[in-house]
Amino acid sequence: MRVCDSFAHGFCSKFCYGTGMCGIVGYAGARPALNIVLDGLRRLEYRGYDSAGVAIVLSGDTDDGDAAGRRRPGELLTAKRAGKLANLEKALAEEGAHGLRVGATGIGHTRWATHGGPTDRNAHPHRSFDGRVAVIHNGIIENFAKLRAELEHDGIEFASDTDTECAAHLLARALQDAAGATPGEKLAEAMRIVSRRLEGAFTLLAVDVEAPGVVVGARRNSPLVVGRGEGENYLASDVSAFIEHTREAVELGQDQVVLISPTDIVITDFHGNPVEGKPFHITWDASAAEKSGYEYFMLKEIAEQPHAVAETLLGRLNETGDLMLDEVRLTDQDLRDVDKVFIVACGTAYHAGMVAKYAIEHWTRIPCEVELASEFRYRDPVLDRSTLVVAISQSGETMDTLMALRHAKEQKARVLAICNTNGSTIPRESDAVLYTHAGPEIAVASTKAFLTQLVACYLVGLHLAQVRGVKYADEVAAIIAQLQEMPEKIEQVLSMMAPIRELARDLAEAKSVLFIGRHVSYPVALEGALKLKELAYMHAEGFAAGELKHGPIALIDEGTPVICVVPSPRGRGVLHDKVVSNIQEVRARGARTIVIAEEGDVAVKPYADHLFYVPITPTLLAPLVTTVPLQVLACEIASARGHDVDQPRNLAKSVTVE
Repeated sequence: MRVCDSFAHGFCSKFCYGTGMCGIVGYAGARPALNIVLDGLRRLEYRGYDSAGVAIVLSGDTDDGDAAGRRRPGELLTAKRAGKLANLEKALAEEGAHGLRVGATGIGHTRWATHGGPTDRNAHPHRSFDGRVAVIHNGIIENFAKLRAELEHDGIEFASDTDTECAAHLLARALQDAAGATPGEKLAEAMRIVSRRLEGAFTLLAVDVEAPGVVVGARRNSPLVVGRGEGENYLASDVSAFIEHTREAVELGQDQVVLISPTDIVITDFHGNPVEGKPFHITWDASAAEKSGYEYFMLKEIAEQPHAVAETLLGRLNETGDLMLDEVRLTDQDLRDVDKVFIVACGTAYHAGMVAKYAIEHWTRIPCEVELASEFRYRDPVLDRSTLVVAISQSGETMDTLMALRHAKEQKARVLAICNTNGSTIPRESDAVLYTHAGPEIAVASTKAFLTQLVACYLVGLHLAQVRGVKYADEVAAIIAQLQEMPEKIEQVLSMMAPIRELARDLAEAKSVLFIGRHVSYPVALEGALKLKELAYMHAEGFAAGELKHGPIALIDEGTPVICVVPSPRGRGVLHDKVVSNIQEVRARGARTIVIAEEGDVAVKPYADHLFYVPITPTLLAPLVTTVPLQVLACEIASARGHDVDQPRNLAKSVTVE
């Protein structure tokens, strides 16, 4: 059986919708686990590189040959380091790794920090208070604060700032009362008990000092797949971790617990009911593993967008319905005093800021300006302590944006960062931070980072509105609920991309492509044109549709492709009608019209040479769905022209010089 027929079309949700921000690997077999786990982590390092760690269980007949002689049965050894996997490997080489090198059961983790900074103490695995259990984790435990308070009340001391450590301590406590005929079965039952208490999205892997030969995992809204070998079995967040050893795998469903040993794979739901996993055969080999079978990282990252958006939204409302940022060094009064917002960013992030302007002004009634970071400080903007500067950067190291931030700080303005890289310079120097939680983005052309930046901008606007009393908690919750519907709608768009791919091949020889839109569709048009320039090296321009008659319409020639992003006919119907008129104008002058419109919009049909529908979406949130076809179009045109999609010429992922 194939992994998924969608691989043939460039998209798959089976594993990519669920790509987490951390890489996890588990192994139970007869071979030394450490090398297998480290090899798997190397293939997963794109998922997280803030820190890395391993835990190895030694069985009773193990002798590591050190001066201490034979180790006691079931000893649990761990090693972890902040930074990239290479830091951990260096430490293991320098310290000899002792018994870590001979244990045949192990788990490993590469981290993309969420709770707690990227330090040695916050690196996974985390051990329980009694030293019996080691746990690694992908996702966010939303109720960790409540659980931590409960555990601390019971006298348990925490060794890290992470939400994961709560799971380790809870697991150790549950083991004391768990039923099971064997230590492994008790560990699985304890995992079920703990999983029922956790809220949020998570994958957990655990090993128990008293159950050598067993790894137990749990999955909710976060990826986990089983690799089936001969005399050994695997767990991982992505099949690429074990593709070198086996192509036979088992797909896990929601809210399931799995136990692996060298000979067995046992799956249940969170209540202990037996479940049959879905076996499948992996059709691609280790050479494609890092891309999970996709031809390009960009295709993979486009497919990851539903999950990236969901991760960015996860856990944003507290128990009282208030929105939460990740780090805040501003008081509510500081935000209430804001009378002007500036958004500074570069490239794709700048387009996210343009969308944010519409949302922030609409929801807060605060004037908002969007500035290219490279121009911001040179025009001497008027800033003071009542100014909020929002700095958007995927890497957190974009030099133009960093310099704009520092200029704003010198003028006593408050700065809020939207960033995808925990602990980078821009978040560190800001007064507040909202992380996008998109996970590492490898392709130079931004896709999932852009959509998550949009989501983060919406959250900033809603947070300002709530703090300032412009919107009540229930109004904010209603918009959050609309945002939470977006991952499914993005998934719907991804499932309908075959016609876009076909059109892209037809447009590959075009000399020029124009994009038009109005309101929030105007920044989408700019982003579509930028993607085409970046990837296909074609002339492409984006325009506000109303500006066509003020000059750009002179560019229209017979057959010129014009991509029209049409606003919803609901709500702002007058804008919709005006864009339809703009489409008629360019078509009358020979343009080939390619229209992206909302489902049910029949008014555009007579004027569209090619019509692509997206799901019905609130106007301000529409860029989350209308951008996706333009990403796919640019990627496919570039591929058809024979270009390197992931590493376009003259470009780097992060611009760290002015």
